[in-house]
Amino acid sequence: MSTATATPQRDWMDYSLDGVTLRFIVHETRKVHGEIVHEWLLTKARELGIPGGSAFHGICGFGRNGVLHEQSFFELAGQLPVEVRIVCSREQAYRLLDLVEREQLSVFYVLSAARYGIAGAPKSDWQQTLNGGEGG
Repeated sequence: MSTATATPQRDWMDYSLDGVTLRFIVHETRKVHGEIVHEWLLTKARELGIPGGSAFHGICGFGRNGVLHEQSFFELAGQLPVEVRIVCSREQAYRLLDLVEREQLSVFYVLSAARYGIAGAPKSDWQQTLNGGEGG
């Protein structure tokens, strides 16, 4: 018997927060101030109070220069793409983008609207933390 129901049991729009998905695409070995860029971005996001983020390794990609980079047996490390993905409030994303600008770090980003939350937990338990203490 299927556990899916015909109608949702919760109003998921009401049970989520307005925010953004902020994505940065960088080369895996690129550095800023001696630190790998995707690690630097995640560290700075955490310092700004953003509650979480992840880096995803690409298997193939090309950037502004049009050169295609892909993993092969002979190229185990190098210029493959890494996506740093952060879902947070708009204000948190803007603060991180401001920091990237202040550091004069030229990096491709995507900023898009998102609804986010935590399923399986009362909204009162997570909304302030995920919204950077801004309420929700």
